[in-house]
Amino acid sequence: GDVTVIGTSDTYRTGSGYSITPVLALVPPDLALIAASGQMGEDGAMTASVSDRYRRVAAAFTAVAEQLPHEAWDAPAPCEGWTGRDIVGHLVEWVPGFLAAAGGPALPEGPEVAQDPVGAWRSMSDAVQALLDDPAASEQPIEHPRAGRHRLDDAIAMFLLGDVLIHTWDLARTGGIDVTLDAAEVSSMLAGFQAMGDMLQASGQFGAAVAVPDDADPQTRLIAFSGRQP
Repeated sequence: GDVTVIGTSDTYRTGSGYSITPVLALVPPDLALIAASGQMGEDGAMTASVSDRYRRVAAAFTAVAEQLPHEAWDAPAPCEGWTGRDIVGHLVEWVPGFLAAAGGPALPEGPEVAQDPVGAWRSMSDAVQALLDDPAASEQPIEHPRAGRHRLDDAIAMFLLGDVLIHTWDLARTGGIDVTLDAAEVSSMLAGFQAMGDMLQASGQFGAAVAVPDDADPQTRLIAFSGRQP
């Protein structure tokens, strides 16, 4: 179907039929809120390249997707109203649309999510990784009508990395798979959430934070803070 993005005149074709309703045109609503929470060192410098960070986070999502039981692709996910297949559909739809709206590079079309969710994810993610591994491509400026002007690699770090991280947990939970998320990214994202405080839930894009013990590990606290049941 077609998706008209709120606040813009842009309409995007979603071949797999998944509904996308982000705050910044085709930017996932949850991650748009914490876009600046990069992995930072004590001096404020990035401690790892975006290319390396994305490689680690995407590899974890791929590993979960490849292990997912067949029946889990159509089973309910932690994201209300979604299935495991919808998680992949969400990712492979908004990212190419975001880049297109920002005048960025076109990503190749992959398999349909309905037939091959793992292949659809790998096609999109491998194309993103190739851009990040190419210095000329990763440094090119893109300008999105709602998200502003950024280097391509910075935009990936701001808007995609955290989305893949959180949805790795969602997909794993859908399939009954235990997963340990990248510790550095979890720490960074949790700090971003905590800095926002009540603004996160007030946005309407998250459920109420779930109470967890004070000594809960960072991953558990991150998942709970995002309104998910750890």
